[in-house]
Amino acid sequence: HLNVVVIGHVDSGKSTTTGHLIYQCGGIDKRTIEKFEKEAAELGKGSFKYAWVLDKLRAERERGITIDIALWKFETPRYHVTVIDAPGHRDFIK
Repeated sequence: HLNVVVIGHVDSGKSTTTGHLIYQCGGIDKRTIEKFEKEAAELGKGSFKYAWVLDKLRAERERGITIDIALWKFETPRYHVTVIDAPGHRDFIK
């Protein structure tokens, strides 16, 4: 089992990088990413398609920041992977 926690400064690309990693490892399908890309583009945030894998709250998507911790589990041929994406803004870290 592989556990990964992603932390860092606000607006450093944590959710985008994590969502892209999940996609590249086969943890989410291309059709879902294409759906996120279309929805994000409608809000003028087309580059956020991978971040939306983990940022589910409406406020997160509208503001482009992670507000709550997000957890994603998937399997590769070799590993069971758990990824946690943490917010970077000090107002959301307790």
